[in-house]
Amino acid sequence: MRQRSRVLSKYWKSAAAALLSVALAAPLSASTAAAETPATRRQATELQDQGAATGPVVDRDLKYLVSDYQTRTPTKYTADSWKPFAKALTAAAGVADDTSATAWEVTAAKTALMTSAADLKAADEGTFQTITNNTFWNDTSGNPIYSQGGGVFKFGDTYYWYGVRYTGAELYRADPTRKYDGNVSFVSIPVYSSKDLVNWKFENRVATRSTKINNGATLGQAGWVGRLGVSYNENTGKYVLATQAYVGGGHGVLLLQGDSPTDTFDYGYFQTQITNSPTTGTGDQTVFTDEDGKDYLIFSNREGRSRGFVAKFRESDSLRIEPAVQIRSGAGREGNAMFKLDGTYYHAASDLHGWNTSVNYVNESTSSNVQGSYSSEYVLAGTEMDYSHVTQTGFFVTVKGTKQNTVLYAGDRWADFAWNGIGYNQWVPITKTGARPRFHSVSQWQFNATTGEWRVGPANNYILNPDIQADRVIVSGVRGWRNLGGSVTNVNGGANGSRFALQVSNSGGVEQRVESVPAGTYTLSLHARGSAGQVMITGANGSQRTLAIPSSSGWTKRELTGIELPAGAATVTVRASGSGGVTVDQLSLVKTSAGTPAPPGRYEAETAPAQCRGTIDSNQAGYSGSGFCNGDSAVGAFAEFTVDSATARTATLGIRFAHGATGARPANLVVNGATAGALSFESTGAWTTWTTKTVTVSLNAGTNTIRLDPTAAAGLPNVDHLDVGAAAG
Repeated sequence: MRQRSRVLSKYWKSAAAALLSVALAAPLSASTAAAETPATRRQATELQDQGAATGPVVDRDLKYLVSDYQTRTPTKYTADSWKPFAKALTAAAGVADDTSATAWEVTAAKTALMTSAADLKAADEGTFQTITNNTFWNDTSGNPIYSQGGGVFKFGDTYYWYGVRYTGAELYRADPTRKYDGNVSFVSIPVYSSKDLVNWKFENRVATRSTKINNGATLGQAGWVGRLGVSYNENTGKYVLATQAYVGGGHGVLLLQGDSPTDTFDYGYFQTQITNSPTTGTGDQTVFTDEDGKDYLIFSNREGRSRGFVAKFRESDSLRIEPAVQIRSGAGREGNAMFKLDGTYYHAASDLHGWNTSVNYVNESTSSNVQGSYSSEYVLAGTEMDYSHVTQTGFFVTVKGTKQNTVLYAGDRWADFAWNGIGYNQWVPITKTGARPRFHSVSQWQFNATTGEWRVGPANNYILNPDIQADRVIVSGVRGWRNLGGSVTNVNGGANGSRFALQVSNSGGVEQRVESVPAGTYTLSLHARGSAGQVMITGANGSQRTLAIPSSSGWTKRELTGIELPAGAATVTVRASGSGGVTVDQLSLVKTSAGTPAPPGRYEAETAPAQCRGTIDSNQAGYSGSGFCNGDSAVGAFAEFTVDSATARTATLGIRFAHGATGARPANLVVNGATAGALSFESTGAWTTWTTKTVTVSLNAGTNTIRLDPTAAAGLPNVDHLDVGAAAG
């Protein structure tokens, strides 16, 4: 049961608090008995009844945890969050130094320390760190990160990334210009740590080929090890790792355990059958920890994988998987994983075809119970154009920031080392601005783990499937590119040793509509060979630039610079000049100018934490930012902004909108949950004609919500942004 901020159960909070009061009042030794109260003795008895040892215990890593947390600096955190952490740290240090401490004392001290650490709040707003996809990642020492089929879990104030290192990972990284099918021999399970989810420090190999498991065997003798996750059990103080394993001719879930997140883990149990699953073992699996601290295994049945399950870990020790509850059925799916966002559970999975890239298929909960009912399957928006940034579902990390909630999608690209692009791990943000979450396929982005905010990186490539790697087989319609006639296919042998390239012949062509680009200056580049052709870039205002491609027998880089594009959609078109075939690869559209920053006090409707009950569109020129809110035609299909104010004050709101239909569209202005007035959005004459309506409201000090709530079936006009300024007078 992994500890997160404000997750600890009421029982464990009281037990840990009781231990803290004892530890701070007297040393944890023979004198402890005199300091105990009836309540603490009762809690100790309850822990013993749940299987905790009563005598002195050696915890290999409580001292390590204490030593680590003693490096924290008070000035970096708020005073309110530091005070309980400091008390828990003092108590844990006393337990760690006490050779007569019992198992329940050690466990309660550890749990209290990890929980208070998770509740630490940064005194500042953090910094943005850059995540660059389509590369091989290194740790903070410059060594390769090898981590496939695992997960990221937050224990205390630190994120830990666990995964498997396979032999093929080393081979493919050294030479990513060929396939390495079948090189999935297990090497180890490394663990890395990070505070910001971007910079990862290697900590340990929690399991290796020599790790002893059941029946005297070792992990090196297992036929398969992979798809794993880790949870924390408050009853034992153990960190439990659950992984698929094929051992001694049997499929099952192998459970290992350690005393700290970075400990060397020992054998716990090997469970071959989960009740209610029609097969032994699991298909694909991940570990999900809910906000109440309870842990679940998310998996499919091993053969056919047509059924999805949620099964709870046994609360007493997490060394058994309890009977599973089926939440989906239908087509075979793999890469089963789950995330929770704004109170809804989302089960995501990929097509069943051997680690190939795929859209993400989602079933969302229709109740507040993770093991309750789920919707029918739908495709996660944003994964269609490039098959989830050329990945299949790996795992998710939900970050509850001080300003917004963001889910990190961790895509699996290793595909049995089958020559499908550079980099094993592709991480992109998922946000929810409408009724459903959306996947943002970006090649580079920046993330602030403190606030939860993210933004597109300066070197992001706005073209999707630019390396023609998504399809993985020869097709006549390349993923993300619309055929314009002639002959179109992907062909073997891309630029710089990549596997595929795009070929257009017989005066044919393809185009890709980039949904939204910010205004600025861009560079368009690609590699080309074969007959002559051309590439055109068209802006949202109709402006067009053309890059001529002369014939070439070998791969040659071509580039067009100084392309001025307005905010909005952009279209990239590739055409063959005649019957001959032009072949292109590694297309790129990158912004080279810094752009104009938004004015102070501006809140864009398309940027989280703003919410839009509808869609974020960019098909009507003249908006600011990267899009606008096109609300559903319904009463209550609102647009909502989150506004920060340093003081309580009166402010003037400027609501920029466009309304190309006839008749006014009425709405309530709701500030901090209370109706502040009625608005009428008159027609502007065209959907590309934008105007601003002003209104004065009272704001509280701190965070405020401002909602435009339509009261008629036509809904809102298109809403571009909200400007918040000082009131006149």
